[in-house]
Amino acid sequence: MLVLPFGAARAQAVPNAGERVETLVTFGAQSDKSWGDDDFSQTFFFLIPEKQREPVYIRVWDPGCGGTNDDLKGPANTTTSFSLYGGPGTFSGPQARDPRPTNPNPTGRLLKSQTFGNEAKYDGTWFTFGPLNPLEAEPVDEFQGRVFKMVARGLSGNDGNLYRYFFSTSPTANVAVEGGNAFTYEYCFRLPATSSKTTVHLYPFVNNKVVSIKQSNFDADNGATLEIFSVAKNGHAAAVSGNGEWTSSVLPIAAKEHGLSLDFRLTSTSAAPNDLVFYVTDQYDTALPFFAIPLGGPPRYQYDIGVKLHR
Repeated sequence: MLVLPFGAARAQAVPNAGERVETLVTFGAQSDKSWGDDDFSQTFFFLIPEKQREPVYIRVWDPGCGGTNDDLKGPANTTTSFSLYGGPGTFSGPQARDPRPTNPNPTGRLLKSQTFGNEAKYDGTWFTFGPLNPLEAEPVDEFQGRVFKMVARGLSGNDGNLYRYFFSTSPTANVAVEGGNAFTYEYCFRLPATSSKTTVHLYPFVNNKVVSIKQSNFDADNGATLEIFSVAKNGHAAAVSGNGEWTSSVLPIAAKEHGLSLDFRLTSTSAAPNDLVFYVTDQYDTALPFFAIPLGGPPRYQYDIGVKLHR
């Protein structure tokens, strides 16, 4: 069973501050995929501790597309739906955790869906889903809690909708759900320009069955470097993709990395911000979750120091 660091997960901003990701991004369905979104859809799961009984809220920052925070490709013409799911199948259903699903219909019970266009009232402000009864979320034993699922989908247009989430106990403010977390199996986000000197951290979780991982990324434009850190890896270089293409590389996993998060450090070498996609699978081609708050904390490399005794 997976043991979550209860009490350490105090900030459910998605992306989280420790990841240093500026925003998530979902493009409209008529966009060119080489702009950085392979399927115009992004799914996040929100994890509630098993003992939580008070209502929770999922807040979306700037859900519309057309303001100063979005990536416009001309006059704003993009609509984006945010659909919330709970109940059986939300997490466990077919393809629910597949980073490249072929079924366009998300699993679970649809609780609420809201579509946003170019409404000025949502520019730089929050829209709140809830109150949500924790018992409406699907139980997930391996995470010792229950999960809701939010699916953002670009329905029309060709702009990039930049947005963030916050998992809250308040409908009007960002108040963390104690012990909560959020995770995704395919991460589509904006990488800051090199001038910001920001290194982005992604935290895929490695369970006890993983022998090797395959990291896959899309549309990095050859404009970044990727290094992987863990308790056993001290900056292993990994492949990054070119414009509008997928690239992958395989790395072995050591036993001491089991039950911990890896640290994917992505540093831009481009003068402009760049939108791109990441996912990670194990040796069985099963996707691994990226947690906003890394399980076990950000990993630190453990040096093996050999000591010789001289007699």
